[in-house]
Order: sequence, then structure tokens, then C-alpha cells
Amino acid sequence: MSTSVANTLTFRLLEESDLDAVCDLESRAYEFPWSRTIIGGCTTVPYRIWLGFQSDQSVHICQAFLSISLDEAHILNVSVDPRFQGQGFGGQMLNHLIDDARAQGARQIFLEVRESNTIAIHMYLNQGFNEVGRRRNYYPTATRREDALVFGLQLRFDQL
Repeated sequence: MSTSVANTLTFRLLEESDLDAVCDLESRAYEFPWSRTIIGGCTTVPYRIWLGFQSDQSVHICQAFLSISLDEAHILNVSVDPRFQGQGFGGQMLNHLIDDARAQGARQIFLEVRESNTIAIHMYLNQGFNEVGRRRNYYPTATRREDALVFGLQLRFDQL
């Protein structure tokens, strides 16, 4: 897919003044969103919370929470504004997270995804992720719990 300048995101780390917008996007993107308490708590630990904007910084398109500990990164949450889903912005954010994790010294990166989220699963597979496990009854639904698929990607092959 070609990406025009209008569809290219710019990224920056969360600032305290962004918390309301992040909570709002989260609540619109998911049926069971993270609470303001959870999101606020993520700002008190060394998570890298990235925001993606249209190139002129006027529209907040997506966001992601990345945890890096020693040489391992974990994508905790990726949210794309429902008005902009299906336009490649999630993939741009994913590429940014991979680059950031690599730059921070991570050798591998992991994430969980709902087993029913076939669009995200295809995106992860297309980026070279592999399914490495399953977490039973991980995600809530309206009537039951849904399994999470665990995906991993090797970022560096030195010092294995």
C-alpha cells in the first residue's frame, strides 16, 4: 500500500495535557476500554506512550503503550480512532513501535491480540510476528471471555 503525505503519521510521546484525549480515543476504540485509572497509572511507570497524528499535528489518529524491560519489549495496547481504521495507521504505529523498541535495545517484542481480531492478526503476521502462545480467557466480551493469541518478533539476532 502506498502512503501519501496526508496519510503519513508523525509521532510523539504522551504529555500530561494529552490524558483526556487518550482516554477519549480509548473509549471510542474499544467495547471494553482501559479506564482512566489504568491509563493514568501507565504514566507513572516507565512506559513509552506514543501518539500518532496527521502530519500537521492537528488530528490525534492513534496511540500505543510500549513497555521495555531489559532487552524485551511488550506492546500493551494499540488504539486507532474508529473514524480512521482500515487506512494503514495501525501499521504505521506498529512500525514505529518496532523501531522504537529496537532503538531502546530490545532484542524481541511481544503482544497479545484477541483471537477474533483477524485484521490485527494479519497485520502482525505481515510484519513478521509469529504466534508463540495463547492466554485462555484473557479478554472480556459481552457474554464470555475470549482467548488472546500471543505474538512475538525477534528484533536483533546478536547475543542470542
